[in-house]
Amino acid sequence: MEQIDITSTLQVYDNLEELSEDIQDLMKKAVEARDNAYAPYSNFKVGAAILLEDNQIVTGNNQENAAYPSGLCAERVAIFHASAMYPDKKMITIALAARSENKILRIPTPPCGACRQVIAEYEIKQDQPIAIYFMAEKGKVIKVDSIKTLLPLVFDPSYL
Repeated sequence: MEQIDITSTLQVYDNLEELSEDIQDLMKKAVEARDNAYAPYSNFKVGAAILLEDNQIVTGNNQENAAYPSGLCAERVAIFHASAMYPDKKMITIALAARSENKILRIPTPPCGACRQVIAEYEIKQDQPIAIYFMAEKGKVIKVDSIKTLLPLVFDPSYL
């Protein structure tokens, strides 16, 4: 038997103001997208903003539906939009902002499992990692350099 230890390194910022101005702007775009999310069932709103290699920003937000699981997370809305509209442009950074209408969120909210897998697919497609910043309504911001930090045993085409 062999034991393999997997570790992850995350960068934790105390607040939004510790980030560079361009990342603060990207996070603000994620907040704007979050505020327009359609989440009448969970009251949990998420916004995503993606910085493309040409400095264009594409946003998305979660879209719920009474016929579960017909809704879609903010990350996937933004990624699929970016891929559909700008298929040849690499995604450099994704900023995520979450808020609950039921309580104040203070713990940064990372992508769900399905979104992690989709982000992994696009990192593989573009052969380049995508930096991810995520935050809650207040407090700390977490950054990872690649989805592999959050999903170290990624399922990729080599298994097919």
